[in-house]
Amino acid sequence: MPSTRTDKSNDPRLLAERPVPKDGRVRAGTKARKSRARSVTVNLSESPLGWLHARGHLTDRQFDGGEKLRADWERANLAPKITMNWNIVPLTGGHSAAPDMLNATETQIAARQRFDDAIDYLGNDLSDIAWRIICAGEGVPAAEKNLGWPARSGKLVLKIALDRLANFYRLPGEV
Repeated sequence: MPSTRTDKSNDPRLLAERPVPKDGRVRAGTKARKSRARSVTVNLSESPLGWLHARGHLTDRQFDGGEKLRADWERANLAPKITMNWNIVPLTGGHSAAPDMLNATETQIAARQRFDDAIDYLGNDLSDIAWRIICAGEGVPAAEKNLGWPARSGKLVLKIALDRLANFYRLPGEV
């Protein structure tokens, strides 16, 4: 039986209220009516892929395929850096740990190889939209605009890419 908890103080999601712009404009010569401002609650930590899955636009298999690619992206440490690396800390006793820390780990190399293989498996046509939405975290409308695609085409192409990713990662389910 699902919980119907109304206390949201322990909710781990990061939620924010966002105002929704009013539809239409007040015409000249008409009286503007007073109405409550509309708003929507947004989960700031939710990825575009998670948003599509939560609203039933993606199957579990498609979502899992995308999450596998994102996990390989993060494990391979491929995201751009905007600051210095604070993880390299010198050891005490006058010896530096930097030379040993600069070598990539086997886990990182394996994740990079899986990521590269998955992107190659998708091909040039599907890898752009998959990378933008899954790894870079762009929303579907932003990815469509940046790729110069017509509106509402990105979700369809993304679903094809996610099906291929699920096949690449050999996830169970429909093929």
